[in-house]
Amino acid sequence: MTLYDLKPRFQTLLRPLLERLYRAGITANQVTLAALVVSVLIGLLLAVFPFSYLFLILPIFLFIRMALNAIDGLLAREYHQQSKIGALLNETGDVISDAALYLPFALLPGAVPWLVILAVLLSALTEFCGVLAQTIGASRRYDGPMGKSDRALAFGAYGLAIFIWPAVLEFSWVIFSLVSLLLVWTCFNRCHRALAEVRL
Repeated sequence: MTLYDLKPRFQTLLRPLLERLYRAGITANQVTLAALVVSVLIGLLLAVFPFSYLFLILPIFLFIRMALNAIDGLLAREYHQQSKIGALLNETGDVISDAALYLPFALLPGAVPWLVILAVLLSALTEFCGVLAQTIGASRRYDGPMGKSDRALAFGAYGLAIFIWPAVLEFSWVIFSLVSLLLVWTCFNRCHRALAEVRL
């Protein structure tokens, strides 16, 4: 079970906004690029000013980013805007955005930088495993337990906790160790289920 399974319901809520964006001439690729640019800018802000109170930005923006990711997919599919460059932007944009938004955790007091970096690298590996499934004839895999949406929830909640109770920073190593283990499990699940799919 992963938050990705709730995506269809989330997309239904966004449909009124989707139609307005389409009428305004906004394309799927523009939405993808906007999410990427804002992610990098917020990441830079948190890296330059790694203050606990600024990490309240994360849960707010990560929710917006999930909405943007859902919107770009809907625009691409329902208004025939799918393209090869769009697919590349979507996959690379997610990895770059994750790195930009999550690496600043390494700069906070009490952080164990190598654990944060490990979690970011494993996050990229989960997406690689998801895409790699297509090279063996399986579908793009989104299996959990720590997919993109699940990471957004986990790190957004941690950002909110840091804002409310900065003392939680003392447990940073526990949080990033647990997330890393779940990411390894996610990589295994995606590869295992891709192989199972092509054997059917």
